[in-house]
Amino acid sequence: MTEHLTTPHGGELIQLIAEPERASELQEVSRDWPSWDLTSRQMCDLELLMNGGLSPLDRFMTLAEYGSVCESMRLADGTLWPIPITLDVDEAFAEGLESGSKVALRDPEGVMLAALHVEEIWRPDRTQEAEQVFGTTNPEHPGVAYLLEQANPVYVGGRVEAVDGPSHYDFRGLRSTPLELRHDFARLGWRRIVAFQTRNPMHRAHQELTLTASKEVGANLLIHPVVGMTKPGDVDHFTRVRCYEALLGTYPQFTAKLALLNLAMRMAGPKEALWHAIIR
Repeated sequence: MTEHLTTPHGGELIQLIAEPERASELQEVSRDWPSWDLTSRQMCDLELLMNGGLSPLDRFMTLAEYGSVCESMRLADGTLWPIPITLDVDEAFAEGLESGSKVALRDPEGVMLAALHVEEIWRPDRTQEAEQVFGTTNPEHPGVAYLLEQANPVYVGGRVEAVDGPSHYDFRGLRSTPLELRHDFARLGWRRIVAFQTRNPMHRAHQELTLTASKEVGANLLIHPVVGMTKPGDVDHFTRVRCYEALLGTYPQFTAKLALLNLAMRMAGPKEALWHAIIR
């Protein structure tokens, strides 16, 4: 029972993985659909849409939601949300789409992960998006550089039906979904949890900070590092996870837990911090 835990953002923990019969049906009919091979960032975003990490989102944003988030950090229904979650595609692919189209979203190996029910296709003003989300258009900012120099020029919005989550071949036992974590907290009897986000190795000061914070509020500790896309030049996640595992033994027994978050960071300053707080 998880009723004692914080309510998911928006009131519901979204789960987009289809039932087995429906998943098989989607795989069968998708043979006639156009396919989009997901980028690394899109893989991260899709995984968190699938497992509820981006609740209450159940889709890649349409134009109205995208515009509302960029301008006011709100979804169309008024729910706080600071970062646009969009699917960018190239011009050639977009030309074959229209509202009502179905797209098979595939990983780099060609495995179908989800169906996208296309609702809207548009060409955003990415310079304006950079100014609204990052507060700058300077390409020295890694988020701006990605948006203006690497992202595709057309956005496709629509509902997602997931067939299966992306495959991970490392640290499988640490890649808990939000639902799995909530069940783990309930099983362990944890009622109050302090979560620590990081994209760097933890040092002695971080250990003291997290230990003190959890003690002060009578909470257990979730160490929840990002292992998706981080800042260029960061320490690789393989090294960092081994550091976190080594540090875990320095906390009192049964008071701390490590789980990995496959998030693509945007480096959006205060908006990024707010986004991370919402996700956790």
